[in-house]
Amino acid sequence: MTDTLFQELELELQNGTSKKGHPFRYCTLGTVGLGATARLRTIVLRKVSEDLQLVFYTDRRSKKIGHIKENNTVSLLFYHPKKLVQLKIEGSATLVSDTEELKKYWSGIPPANRKDYTTTSAPGSPISNPDSVEYLEDKNHFAIVEIEPSKIEYLKLQRPNHLRILFSKEDGEWNGSFLVP
Repeated sequence: MTDTLFQELELELQNGTSKKGHPFRYCTLGTVGLGATARLRTIVLRKVSEDLQLVFYTDRRSKKIGHIKENNTVSLLFYHPKKLVQLKIEGSATLVSDTEELKKYWSGIPPANRKDYTTTSAPGSPISNPDSVEYLEDKNHFAIVEIEPSKIEYLKLQRPNHLRILFSKEDGEWNGSFLVP
């Protein structure tokens, strides 16, 4: 039974990157840097590989990049409101440094969306009003983050009993065990 549910969660994650309007397109990323406070923000899931490596884009000057450099253990939270399925994913985040790979992904971003990575000031910097954001012409701060999951917790809210399974990756294999919901 756990194998079937693991296949379901793999499919839902893949659909998050390929099906318009899928609720797994957006998820919450949690990081903890050197401070003791968890930092949460919504990210856009861009890619899921066959071995479940998850990819998102960001501005390399963002605070999440600093947190990942301080502590690369991250969490992701997904929720599917129609299926009543929640996924909690724990893993290690890595900043992609290969310039050819960055160029390849950058070329696939529509020109209108590239401005998200070309502001003159870092994300979170104070501005006088939303119309005063300035953009760079020939430089970008585009970054790719890859997450290698080590644990995935699946929760299905259903009656008569909720279903909760912890999948752990050991020696390259995913193993599932049931938990009390």
